[in-house]
Amino acid sequence: MQLKYQSLKDHVYEYIAQRIQTGSLQPGSKINEAEICKQLDISRTPTREALFQLSSDNLLDYLPRRGFTVKAFDRKKKEDYSLLIGTLDALAATLACDRMQERDVKQLERLADTIADDISSYEFNDYYVHQAEFHNCYLNKCGNTPLIDTLNSVKNGFMRQSYASEDKDRLASLLKQVNAEHRLIAELFRERDKERLEQAIRHHWRIIDFDMI
Repeated sequence: MQLKYQSLKDHVYEYIAQRIQTGSLQPGSKINEAEICKQLDISRTPTREALFQLSSDNLLDYLPRRGFTVKAFDRKKKEDYSLLIGTLDALAATLACDRMQERDVKQLERLADTIADDISSYEFNDYYVHQAEFHNCYLNKCGNTPLIDTLNSVKNGFMRQSYASEDKDRLASLLKQVNAEHRLIAELFRERDKERLEQAIRHHWRIIDFDMI
């Protein structure tokens, strides 16, 4: 029974997260729990569990007796999150640098190729998944569990909204620039150039903040 609820909760989680990502659910909009249960033919228990998980992961805001709304990021908050993510991700990369092996760097390069295909086909949901895999390649090698947990929590809601754009041509163009940063990051890991790696990753996240969102 626990496994059943877990899979249903994950289904609801991805359904709402993807609607936020595609812009179907706009920042500040209220989540209609009854409608979700009806559309997905799922009971209230796993739906509520998913909503609280989404709130914990910074995608939703929760107010007692008022329910859940999509978290809104104003300009200042976007800048603050971008700076925080860039700083933490750069720290994770420098900690992981000496632990990265050749196969890890090749995996980064393969993911950059996959990301390029996602962009060309306008598969932005797939882009979100593969860019997360890219950064997790070194994040999970950094050896600092609190850093990993904090960074994952901070990035989740912010990054989901990063791909909510109606101008798909412009978004694809900007993501190509971002993916060029991915390729540079892979190269700097191969060279074990920690100083340039830190600078590149900080710049990488500022591109996302000022151009994409």
